[in-house]
Amino acid sequence: MTDSTTPSVTTARAELESTLEALEDKLNVPKQAGILKDKAMASYEKNPVPWIIGATAAAIVVAGVIAWAILSDD
Repeated sequence: MTDSTTPSVTTARAELESTLEALEDKLNVPKQAGILKDKAMASYEKNPVPWIIGATAAAIVVAGVIAWAILSDD
């Protein structure tokens, strides 16, 4: 390319590059999983009670489904 590139083209290229980098970050599953893990850990460290209640509720649901599957007369 020559130095006669117009400022609008340069601006458009910079915007496109920024958009592509943002898309790459959003579609990077390992990176997004790491961010989610960090947020969850920070939330747990701040207040573990909701996490404990949620884990207990999930365990009760799983135990109920297993008991239902074992004891049902299908």
